[in-house]
Amino acid sequence: MYTVFLAGGMASGKSTVARMLEEKGAYRIDLDCISRDVLAPGSGCVQEIVRAFGEDVVDQKTGRLNRHQLAMQAFATPAAAKKLEAIEMPYIIRTLKETLVEVSLKEDAPAVCVVEVPLLDRIESLLMLADEVVAVVSPYELRKKRAQLRGVSLKDFEQRVAGQPSDEYLRSKAATVIDNSKDEDLLATYVNAWWDALMTKLDMRH
Repeated sequence: MYTVFLAGGMASGKSTVARMLEEKGAYRIDLDCISRDVLAPGSGCVQEIVRAFGEDVVDQKTGRLNRHQLAMQAFATPAAAKKLEAIEMPYIIRTLKETLVEVSLKEDAPAVCVVEVPLLDRIESLLMLADEVVAVVSPYELRKKRAQLRGVSLKDFEQRVAGQPSDEYLRSKAATVIDNSKDEDLLATYVNAWWDALMTKLDMRH
């Protein structure tokens, strides 16, 4: 199984590329979904968060995280944000490793597995698990426009992008960079070309 880490900042088009690849037959794993799974009520991760940030970050009846309350505390200072990340990341990383093994051992294991990675710099220790890192990049102003069209406030966009790795960082880690500065048709052309080249390479291995 050929494992691709697909990285890109907010509104870069990363999820669009992941969808295109999934339609071509790639197995898709979204790290955002994994991060939500590890925060399920009663999970070890949630229990650690409660110990670190207090009982009021969970609903006492349902055990669900009160994300607003947690965000107010966790993002109040850089130190608090790092504390939350230090709790969450080991669970996310372990779950990703387990998922990759499960997928690769399936009877009908896919030829390609694509992992959507919103914060590549946070999982640098896992880069050896990827056969290739692909980065989707797009100009900042265009990303801002796309995010606002999706209903994201300018303040939220700016805060989230500030916490994400730069395009320069992504380019330095990626074997392939896909430019998404035009329309979706051109993006599909780039994705198709990359996929076709990969299929040829994988065929040559057999």
